[in-house]
Amino acid sequence: MTTTADYRDVVPFPPAAHTLEESGLSLDLVLQLTLKSLHFAGELTGTDLSRRLGLEFPVIAPALELLKGQHQIAIVGGGFIGGASYRYRITDAGRTRAALFLETSHYVGAAPVPLAQYQAYLHAYRAAAPRGATRDRVRGAFKHLVISGQVLDQLGPAINAGHSMFVYGPPGNGKTVISQAIHNLLEGDIAIPHAIEVEGQIIRLFDPVNHEVVAGDDDNEGLAAVMSGDRRWVRCRRPMVMVGGELTLEALELSYNPTTGFYRAPVQAVANGGVLVIDDFGRQRCSPRDLLNRWIVPLESRVDFLTLQSGQKFELPFMTLIVFATNVRPAELVDEAFLRRIQYKIFAESPTVDDFKAIFATCCRDLGATAEPGLVEQLLAEYYRPRKIALRGCHPRDLIKQALSLASYLNRPPHLTPDLIEAACHSYFVHDREEVVVYA
Repeated sequence: MTTTADYRDVVPFPPAAHTLEESGLSLDLVLQLTLKSLHFAGELTGTDLSRRLGLEFPVIAPALELLKGQHQIAIVGGGFIGGASYRYRITDAGRTRAALFLETSHYVGAAPVPLAQYQAYLHAYRAAAPRGATRDRVRGAFKHLVISGQVLDQLGPAINAGHSMFVYGPPGNGKTVISQAIHNLLEGDIAIPHAIEVEGQIIRLFDPVNHEVVAGDDDNEGLAAVMSGDRRWVRCRRPMVMVGGELTLEALELSYNPTTGFYRAPVQAVANGGVLVIDDFGRQRCSPRDLLNRWIVPLESRVDFLTLQSGQKFELPFMTLIVFATNVRPAELVDEAFLRRIQYKIFAESPTVDDFKAIFATCCRDLGATAEPGLVEQLLAEYYRPRKIALRGCHPRDLIKQALSLASYLNRPPHLTPDLIEAACHSYFVHDREEVVVYA
């Protein structure tokens, strides 16, 4: 099996650019970012500027020379080891020009990665990505859940194929938890740019909420990675992005902010290289048909088309495993043409009686509770069966939590008894009964 260390060797972290040409950026863009950084900082060394822009000093040196020649910055001190040690201060003329740049774009920070370089990295990543969802690893990833072997043997091939999938079934059977556990089976790290540059426009891609930064195995390795790699990229764990009923069609397109003057990437681009979970599919603020119409081409061609404010379209690799988690039968949401493009359909079945007992025991252990012998069988015989309540995977956890809350309220130990469980059932399940009116 491929280890994480092997995987980094297969898809190396992008190396640092040492010339402007290698960076793929225009001199004008580097000049703008340099001057805006000095505008906010006032004064920086060449090394500080290099760190802020994520570029080696030789890449920004031509911009500094040009700004110095135009009297928009000045050297006010420094050491004797070259331009990287000089201290650069912005002048009044420089502030005037920086203000003009800021009227167009407020983007300041790590320089963007050109679209072509990002595309090339993702194509190489897709070609080298390991398919490590073996039966043993799948069972290990889901060992905290009570799931049938049949369902697990469907999940593994779907993850290896990298195709999108429906995870459907009755509510409360762990579809969301299953979707989240899929993330644990995605091997390796991925490099994510702070931003990408398309036709002179900047699109912010790195999202600290959804991208988990991976540090080096030790301090020395982490320092070496910074020194040798392109600091415009961030080494991250392969992402997992989860969206629910708040999802709109607008979230699937570039988001342009006229105040800041730059774009934010859509959710499927943020999830590139990882998994995007559409939770409660069918409850979004857009119809399932409209949502899948937007993705019908990317799901099949693995290429997404995005559009700038100018109307310019460009291609972005669509390397996202989309998991549609829903309580509704897929055939009731979309037609056969869409179902064909979502090739894997995983049914999250309701637990059997033995499964229910196993889940109950696991939840007791995890929540630090004990239970009287035969409690679950008594619960099924005296409450579930008479009322014809279907077993759901979430019931044990929810009922135990409610029973423990009641025990704490009554100042009793965390020991589950029939009266506590019965009280939990009465407050958990909906009872269709008429109000009894008592007249004095």
